Amino acid sequence: MTSILYIGGTGTISAACVRRSVLLGHDVAVLNRGSARRPLPPEVELIEADIRDPAAVRAALGDRRFDVVAEFLAFAPAHIATDLALFEGRAGQYVFISSASAYEKPPRRLPVTESTPLRNPFWQYSRDKIACEDLLVAAHRERGLPVTIIRPSHTYDERMLPTLGKWTDIARMRSGRPVIVHGDGTSLWTITHADDFAVAFTGLLGNPAAIGEAFTITGTHAPTWNQIYGGLAEAAGVSSPDLVHVASDTIAAFEPELGPTLTGDKAHSMVFDVSKVTGLVPEFRTTITFDEGARRILAYYDAHPEAQVVDEGRDALFDRIAAHARSAG
Repeated sequence: MTSILYIGGTGTISAACVRRSVLLGHDVAVLNRGSARRPLPPEVELIEADIRDPAAVRAALGDRRFDVVAEFLAFAPAHIATDLALFEGRAGQYVFISSASAYEKPPRRLPVTESTPLRNPFWQYSRDKIACEDLLVAAHRERGLPVTIIRPSHTYDERMLPTLGKWTDIARMRSGRPVIVHGDGTSLWTITHADDFAVAFTGLLGNPAAIGEAFTITGTHAPTWNQIYGGLAEAAGVSSPDLVHVASDTIAAFEPELGPTLTGDKAHSMVFDVSKVTGLVPEFRTTITFDEGARRILAYYDAHPEAQVVDEGRDALFDRIAAHARSAG
């Protein structure tokens, strides 16, 4: 039995990995502030502490050691520095969740592999993840830190709508209003269900061959953005959604907040070679394609009216962008 401490544990990806770890019979603990975005299995030990408060974490953990510490809440080098002070010497393996958005943008060649350069001049989030990786690689080389780096791309579950407007887009589809799609909608986008991701992730935990290595974990399913929006429309019962295609730069001009996630990631076709992880976890494969994923998303939201939140600001933004696009021909 492997003892695993998840930092976070209730997010889109980490909740699925926690469930999979329990299913495999591991001894699982989750450290977070006590908030449960997604429910924890009853077998999981909840350790309440804020990872941003090192003293509270030390008090909560005492002198405990773990075979694996899986960090889902580190986004900046300062977070890694804190983790090294907290967990170095008490973890047989430290697993850091980085991001496939760290790979160079735009990509010079596809598929992307683990040897693709890490460089993203468009998105600070990605640059921070790269800086985190740099600290961990240095600690591995200098002191033998038993680190494994994971680079997921777009991973979702039934609560995670992958579009620009999330539920706002579904509401617009169902009311016959235009929905904004970046670019011409034909770029390929690898989208991975969290339950599939969890198979690969948990297969690397406690695996000596994973120490000192970085792994891309994505499925092999890469629909176009038109297919992603179309799958959601079909699941929502909309036969002919009004999709308005708008250049990513134009969307960013209307809403700068959206710029980095588009030009730094979603505007490009992204297809990945995952042979490195399947070499260690041969059971990993895509079992949930997005047509099925879309049905699960709509089933969840239709069963939870309280989750059907329309962002009024984003809704008005989409009206302005659609009007601009149509007036421009």
